[in-house]
Amino acid sequence: MSDYRPRLKSEYKDRIVGALQSKFSYSSPMQVPKLEKICLNQGLGRAVADKKLIEAAVEEMSNIAGQKAQKTMSKKDISNFKLRKGMPIGCRVTLRGDKMYEFLDRLGAVALPRTRDFQGIGRKGFDGRGNYTLGITEQIVFPEIDIDKIPQISGMDITFVTTAKSDDEAFELLKEFGLPFKK
Repeated sequence: MSDYRPRLKSEYKDRIVGALQSKFSYSSPMQVPKLEKICLNQGLGRAVADKKLIEAAVEEMSNIAGQKAQKTMSKKDISNFKLRKGMPIGCRVTLRGDKMYEFLDRLGAVALPRTRDFQGIGRKGFDGRGNYTLGITEQIVFPEIDIDKIPQISGMDITFVTTAKSDDEAFELLKEFGLPFKK
């Protein structure tokens, strides 16, 4: 077994727990909210007509996340969209543990600053229960994507699931992790 530990995982234990404990006056370090998982989701409406888009999206998302992505299937028939139940319409991946911290590090330090006209991420993505969802319009902001080999530029949703009880706690946790929120 190696002694490798992701940078943000170490930083959480060493610095972030103490900072949040003093800010919200928790009586125990176990009360400090943690990041449980990061969910990446990509919906591909045009995949109904072109099956190769799904395969390309699964491969791209697997490269971005560092683990195999799953196809998502439609739950019901919608005739206006020429959609049948069970057709692949997107892909998703859920990151936990070390891969989650590695992805968060790359997202905050490399991918988000590469976004065109980037001034920070908005504060409106909180759901009231301590989770945060962020939309990215182009998957090419990730350095793992080779722009010459992608069939189509598409966006994705990234959801951060935390154990925080309120949006303020979740905001402070994600800010301490280094996510660049707007001022």
